[in-house]
Amino acid sequence: MQRTEAIIIGAGQAGLAMSRCLSERSVAHVVIERGRIGERWRSERWDSARLLTPNWQSRLPEWFYRGDDPDGYMSMAEFVDYLEEYARSFGAPVQGGTTVRAVERMRDGGYRISTDRGAWAAPNVVVATGHCDVPHVPAVAAGLGDGVAQLVPTRYRNPGELEPGGVLVVGASASGSQLAAEIAAAGRAVTLAVGRHIRLPRRYRGKDILWWLEMSGKFREPVDVGREERFYRSMQLAGCSDDRRVDLDALQQAGVRLTGRVTGVEGVRVEFADDLATSTAEADRRLGRLLERIDAFAAATGLDEKVDAPARIDPVQPNCAPREINLREAGIATVIWATGFRRDYPWLRLPVLDERGEIRHRGGITPLPGLYVIGLQSLRRRNSNMIDGVGMDAEELSRHLVARLIPAA
Repeated sequence: MQRTEAIIIGAGQAGLAMSRCLSERSVAHVVIERGRIGERWRSERWDSARLLTPNWQSRLPEWFYRGDDPDGYMSMAEFVDYLEEYARSFGAPVQGGTTVRAVERMRDGGYRISTDRGAWAAPNVVVATGHCDVPHVPAVAAGLGDGVAQLVPTRYRNPGELEPGGVLVVGASASGSQLAAEIAAAGRAVTLAVGRHIRLPRRYRGKDILWWLEMSGKFREPVDVGREERFYRSMQLAGCSDDRRVDLDALQQAGVRLTGRVTGVEGVRVEFADDLATSTAEADRRLGRLLERIDAFAAATGLDEKVDAPARIDPVQPNCAPREINLREAGIATVIWATGFRRDYPWLRLPVLDERGEIRHRGGITPLPGLYVIGLQSLRRRNSNMIDGVGMDAEELSRHLVARLIPAA
């Protein structure tokens, strides 16, 4: 069994950021990755997908975007190249093609990490498998009858690979709204079942909306421990430089039929809640409050004269939404469950999971000494699971980890 001071599980942006911070502190470690660097960005995104964040916001510890399009949005292939170059820049000790089978506590208080390529022992383990781990499919999906194809966004590639016919997309956050827009643009009839979401313009007052959130400090706001923060998980945004909108108003104008959230499925019959008007109105209210905050920030910091004038965004006026659809009669051949993600740790054989299967932690520090988690939403601040946010968390967690390795005086 090989030994080192720390094992990082996962070689995405969070795992690499932690690796860089440990390398800076001369901590011997290994990054174990089931596939290749940035595997999910490679194999679990659709063909046209781009980052939701502008290139200038792709900052990691001691690394930043050096290209000629800072206001653009990297494709998945470009971002994978970005991560690979980052790993090479500091010689990240990544062991790819390695699947973790079990993480267990040893008698000396350290951890045994069993993989399909041998075992490691280390006093510290960092779980960096990310927030978007396993697609969540609601229990009602089990009621869908034969003859209707079911997909999750990680299995979708492009409209041409779908079964002929219409498509029901369930979930109207970033993934669901983007897929609905793309499939409708390909000439398919699309129905979008809408739940909770955040309506955002790509640009406001001449600047990317994420520029405003960055400048006003909203991204870096700390979050209350134990509070579920959904804001950045449910943004209706697409990474596109032409200011294309994928909010419900734009989708409805493009011919997408909107419904309330799915409440039941039986065979080819799908039932929907009568809550579309309520959910769109709440999203519009939250958008209004955010824009008011941005305007106040611009006025207080002297930006008013340097950016475009304030502008209000018209509220969504949803058409009459059906309460039930017979998929066969409506010509719908495919249902895409864009209903978020869950975390799954079957290999984590340690008493740190709560009743929902989530790792219990406080700012990434779990109840077990030496066990950490990074890359989760709201880990320490609002942007903890974003490319630009994992670095600050990695800096703080690596300092905590190093302190454990230094013997008490």
